[in-house]
Amino acid sequence: MPSDIGKLVTSAALANSSETFIFEPRDFVPFKTAWSWQRDWQKSLFSNPFGSEAVWLLQHSNCYTLGRGKSSENLLFDIKNPPAEFLCVDRGGDVTHHLPGQLVVYLVLDLRRHRTDLNWYLRQLEQVLIDVLNEFDLRGTRIPGFTGLWVEGIKVAAIGVGCRRWVTQHGFALNVNCDLSGFDEIVPCGLRGRAVGKLNDWLPGLMVSDVQPVMRSCLGNRFGFDWCLHQ
Repeated sequence: MPSDIGKLVTSAALANSSETFIFEPRDFVPFKTAWSWQRDWQKSLFSNPFGSEAVWLLQHSNCYTLGRGKSSENLLFDIKNPPAEFLCVDRGGDVTHHLPGQLVVYLVLDLRRHRTDLNWYLRQLEQVLIDVLNEFDLRGTRIPGFTGLWVEGIKVAAIGVGCRRWVTQHGFALNVNCDLSGFDEIVPCGLRGRAVGKLNDWLPGLMVSDVQPVMRSCLGNRFGFDWCLHQ
C-alpha cells in the first residue's frame, strides 16, 4: 500500500479504466489513514469521472467512530477520556467500534455506473454480507427498518456510508473473531437492547483470513467488478 495514495489515483494510467482497484493491507490500519485514502480517491473521481473505482478490505486498530446520525447518549464513556481513539466522521449512522478481528470493507464507487439510489446501494451491501455468510452455511437476515445484518437476531455487521455527487465512501464492518468487550462502552448503532455477535460464535476458529477471499469474491459477483489487485 503506497503511503501517498493520492498520487497513485491521479496518475494517467488510471484514466478511462474499467477496472476496480482492490487494496488488502496486511497490517492494521489506523482509521484516519483509511479515511484519508477514501477521500483522496473520491476526489480523484470528481476530477476524472472515467477513473477507476476502489475497494479496501482491512482491519483497524481499536477505535470508535460516530456518524452523522450521532447521539452522545449512545456513548457510555467520557469523550475527553475515551477507551480508544474516538472520531466523528462523515458517514451515516450512529456510533460503532472497530478493532482487530473485524473485517472492514470500504468502497469508493461512482453510483452513476451502478444505480443512483442510496437505498438500493445499502440493500446491495447487505446482500453481499448475506452472500458471504451463505458460503459458511450461516443465514444472515435483515430486520425491517434497520440497516445491517443479523444472525439469529444478533447483529454481526454494521453498515454506514457517505456519498457526495454520487461517489461513495465508507462501507461496512463484519465481526469475525474480535473481542466484543469494547462494544460495552457504547450503544452500537444506537440500537438499545440488541446484542452484538461475531461469526466465530457459530463457527469456532473462523478467522478474518478465512472470510476475506470470500468477501472479495462476493463483492465482485454482486457489483460486477473487474478486479485489479494492487501489489
